[in-house]
This record gives sequence, C-alpha cells and structure tokens, in this order.
Amino acid sequence: MSNYKSGFVAVIGRPNVGKSTLINHIIGQKIAIMSDKPQTTRSRIQCIFNMDNAQMIFLDTPGIHKPKHKLGEYMLKAAEGTLKEVDVIFFVVDATEKFGGGENYIIERLKTSTNKPVILVINKLDLIDKQQSLPIIASYSTKYDFAAVIPISAINGTNVESLIDEAKKYLPEGPQYYPSEMVTDQPERLIIAELVREKVLHLTEDEVPHSIAVDIDEMKQRNNGDTYIRATIYVERDSQKGILIGKNGDMLKNIGKLARPEIEMLIGTKVYLDLWVKVKKNWRNSLGAIQNFGLGNND
Repeated sequence: MSNYKSGFVAVIGRPNVGKSTLINHIIGQKIAIMSDKPQTTRSRIQCIFNMDNAQMIFLDTPGIHKPKHKLGEYMLKAAEGTLKEVDVIFFVVDATEKFGGGENYIIERLKTSTNKPVILVINKLDLIDKQQSLPIIASYSTKYDFAAVIPISAINGTNVESLIDEAKKYLPEGPQYYPSEMVTDQPERLIIAELVREKVLHLTEDEVPHSIAVDIDEMKQRNNGDTYIRATIYVERDSQKGILIGKNGDMLKNIGKLARPEIEMLIGTKVYLDLWVKVKKNWRNSLGAIQNFGLGNND
C-alpha cells in the first residue's frame, strides 16, 4: 500500500489521568479498563486504531510511579520499557491537578529514556474553563521540549481528532501490522478478567482494590448458545475475601451483575458468569504469582 503509515504510540502519565479513557475513545470500544483508583492498568494493553491510510498501535501503559512491591516494579518496568519501542509518546496530564513530583518524575524519565517526539496531552478540559489551559501549557512548556501540546477531553472526545492528526505526522511509512477489523492483540480471556477486575475496583474501598487479581478458570459454549465463564478473584487476606463476597453474597452478585453486560457485548453471546473468591497471600510480592496472572510477560 503506497504512502501507508504505521507505528506505535505509548500513552504514559501518572495514575488516574485518563489514559485508558482516551484509548477507549479512540478505538471506539472498551478494551482498557477504567477506574478512579490509581494503578488500574497493570500491563501494556495493545490497541489498534485503523484509518484509511494509516494504522496506529496504542500501548496503554501502567501509570509511572515509584514501586512499593514486585508488582509495582513490574508495572514501572513495563511503562518505561515502552518508551524505547515506540514512534510517538502521549504524555497525559490532568488539567485539574497542579504540576507536582509525579509529573516531574515522568519528565526526568523522558529526558533520559527517549528521543522520540512527545505530545503533551492536557486531559479533562471539560472540568476547567478553556482559558485556564493557557497557564498549564506555559508551565509545562518550560520543563520539556514537547513536539506539540493539545488540550483534550477524553471522556467526550473534544480535540481527540486533532490529537490523532498530530500523532500521524510522526508515524513512519510502514506495513499494516494487523487486519483492519482487529482492535486489540489481547486474548479474550484477559479482557474478560480485566472487566471483572474493573467492577471490583468500582465497588470496593481502599482496602481491597490493589490486592486483587482475576483469573478465568473456564470458558465454554453451552448447548443453548450461552457462554459459561468461571472466574476466580484472588485477594491477599481473609478479611478481603469476606468483603468481596459480602453479606449473603451480595457484593459478589453485584460484581457479576455489572460485569456480565460488558462481557456479553465483547463476545456477542449471553453469559453465565460464575464468580469465586480465593486467598493467595502476599501474591504481589511473588514473581511466580505475578506471571501466573499474565502480568509478567511484557518484558
């Protein structure tokens, strides 16, 4: 295909700035999970955006942060390793948050880890007066030589098309890496596990979210055309197991009730979702457990 462009775009930023929301908006469907809890994304989720004469492969990286355990170390390694492999970097920041240590930490990493064009994406434009974006742009522009600065609202799509047009300028001519109907290279089971985890994040308080992992134990088509899915939610402590099950199993039922429609939309059949909760003590500091949950394979 003549003049066809293709390349990789890393989406980086502190936790909870809207990276997954941005990617889901661009792709047009939910691949990356979203939550108001930090460190929602744990691995590099690869999503594909197809245009008439170009293909962008987005890497939704774990939020860059100082690690507190082996899982945190893995997440940081996954995020920083991505910077060396891509053609363009989106550095997403929250327009409602002041520049702080987290942003400075990332900028210092950019200075030492990459020479690729970095586009500053100032997200959550819908939450501020547009004039308020000007001093934010001025402040960041003194700290790094950005290829471009684009304020957006990922949640409603404001200026996202302009962002795509800008990124496309930096893509090299290249092949179409993936078929045009493909939107992610992630296994279906991994996306289903992530959708379940997202609902746990949504429904639970601070004690539970970061200590959970979800594994799909069984997934099969039944004679009536429905899909049976058995998933286990792993936690680190017995007290967390009790919270996730809830009184009379109510919490677990609510998790299933929220996750089921999105899983059905993803796979295109009715779903019987069978959820279980098990304790795997201190799994975030176990390299074996991290790899078993599919979190340690992006090196």
